[in-house]
Amino acid sequence: MDVAVVTVGDELLAGETENTNASWLGRRLTARGATVRRMLVLPDDTQAIAEAVSAYANDFDAVVVTGGVGPTHDDVTLDGVAAAFDLAMVEHQDVVVWFDEHAEYSRQDLVSGTMDLPEGARMIPNDEGVAPGAIVENVYVLPGVPDEMRAMFDRVADDFEGTRLTTEVVHSDAPESSLIEIIAEVNDRFDVRVGSYPNDGVRLKLTAADPEEVNAAADWLRQRV
Repeated sequence: MDVAVVTVGDELLAGETENTNASWLGRRLTARGATVRRMLVLPDDTQAIAEAVSAYANDFDAVVVTGGVGPTHDDVTLDGVAAAFDLAMVEHQDVVVWFDEHAEYSRQDLVSGTMDLPEGARMIPNDEGVAPGAIVENVYVLPGVPDEMRAMFDRVADDFEGTRLTTEVVHSDAPESSLIEIIAEVNDRFDVRVGSYPNDGVRLKLTAADPEEVNAAADWLRQRV
C-alpha cells in the first residue's frame, strides 16, 4: 500500500513548529506495512492543498493530510480537500449527532462551520478535541494538534496495511566511503535493502519482508565491518 503524507501549516514552513506529525505518521504507517512514498509540507492555502491532494489521490493508494482542521480563519484544509474532489462543504449529520451525544460540547458554543465536512465524507470523531476529521475517497484528513491527530489515526489505522518488514541495524566505525563495495556485496548476496546513515560512525540498516534473510545478511555483514 503506497501512501502520501501531507502536513499543512505556515508555521511548519517557517520553522516555528517542529513537524513531529510527519515523522510519527511515517513510523506508524511503515510499522503497519504501508510504504510512504511522499511527504509534503504545504501552506495554509486552499488552492495549494486542492492541487496536491488531487494529484496524490490519483497517484497513491491513500493520502493522509494533517493540520489546518478547525474553526479559525486559517483552517482551510477541509476546504482544500473538498475543492480537490469538486465537493461542497456542508453540515454533516454524523458530526451533529456526535456533538449532541457529547455533553461537554454545546452546539451553541461552536464556531460556525465546525460541523461542516466535504459532502459525502465519512466523519472521524475527535476523541481529544473538538474539530472532527474526515475521509474523502482515499484521503484521510486529521487535525494538526499531535494528541488529536494520534488518537484519530488510531481510529483508522486498520485501513493501512501492507507487507510488514523486518529491520536489523549493523554499526561500523569505518568511513562510509570505505563500505561501498561491501554494501554492494550484501545486495548481491541477499534479498535485502541496505540504507547507510553516517553519524558518529555508520549505521547500516537492512530491511526485507523475510526475517531470516535479514538476520542472515546482518550476521554476514557484522563479521566484515
